[in-house]
Amino acid sequence: MRYIDEYRDGRLAKDIARQIATLADPARCYHFMEFCGGHTHAISRYGLEDLLPQNVQMIHGPGCPVCVLPIGRIDAAIALAMRPEITICTYGDLMRVPGSNGSSLLKARTAGADIRMVYSTLDALRIAEAEPDREVVFFAIGFETTTPPTALALRIAIAKELRNFSIFCNHVLTPAAIQNILESPDVRKLGTVKIDGFIGPAHVSTVIGTEPYEFFAEEFQKPVVVAGFEPLDVIQAILMLVRQVNDGRHEVENQYIRAVTTFGNEKAQTEIANFFELCESFEWRGLGEVPYGAVRLRPQYAEYDAEKRFSMVTPAVKDNPACECGAILRGVKKPADCKLFGTVCTPDTPMGSCMVSYEGACAAHWTYGRFREHAKASERGRAVA
Repeated sequence: MRYIDEYRDGRLAKDIARQIATLADPARCYHFMEFCGGHTHAISRYGLEDLLPQNVQMIHGPGCPVCVLPIGRIDAAIALAMRPEITICTYGDLMRVPGSNGSSLLKARTAGADIRMVYSTLDALRIAEAEPDREVVFFAIGFETTTPPTALALRIAIAKELRNFSIFCNHVLTPAAIQNILESPDVRKLGTVKIDGFIGPAHVSTVIGTEPYEFFAEEFQKPVVVAGFEPLDVIQAILMLVRQVNDGRHEVENQYIRAVTTFGNEKAQTEIANFFELCESFEWRGLGEVPYGAVRLRPQYAEYDAEKRFSMVTPAVKDNPACECGAILRGVKKPADCKLFGTVCTPDTPMGSCMVSYEGACAAHWTYGRFREHAKASERGRAVA
């Protein structure tokens, strides 16, 4: 356990926080976006924002693949699952993401659709092997981290000549999303979202490395620090960002040196390239259409592409107008800004994907942040009294 505990040392965290407070220029405000939902969860769970000076603020980004999946893709999967010959396999957190009109994969299963929760792509392959009379579709989702296992599943399916196995591909790409955020009206024109630097994703970077972020650092003059998910990882990354801003630098730095390299896992990258190609455009919830924001199966593997195989149609569906999930994913609002948060929208009755996923900003704030906000409000009340 010491290899975990040493990254959760509260005394060290407070020492680093004091360094940040010393270095942070009181005449300015620092705004840093943590892209990855794992970082958002760590910040909320360990109360890191409580350690930071008031002029160092964190902005929650869109870094949860379940959260950014548009409603139309959920509806398309549900429609496919209702076909009697189809078995849909996917990860557990995706089962409860709301589709349109209050639907979800979990509710579709209750209504009789054959939808099964799996822990890996290999589970879906085993189902296809065991039930050759079923058309087994793996609802693939995730960033670059989970794309290699999907590629591996395709390789195995081809080798075993599994003709009843296919992929509904929803693998999205983080560099494209970062560029979309930096080019968005919220950042460039309206100034609604101020970003002085990024905490770069951890697991994604083990695959793609730090090199892809060089463009953003140079083009938009925003520093990027790739960090691990433990509290000391995150707060050290914030310290590194403050130093860069103070020095007028905009570089890519690697805090997560125990797992991330400059060029990443080249074998995994090759496996992805063998089976997937870039989509010209892909919709992200909250961000809209993101150019080259996802991958799709290469044409030579069309028989394993569920969208082509079953002529799937993705409907254009607008988000629930009362749900602020899209704005939260863009960093425009925080969970507590949503009128539904904690009332009709809870983990038991989620109205948006941000409350469903373990890495969603609303789920993290529900589990940890709201209690600290209540405590702070009580302290302010006692101080006034």
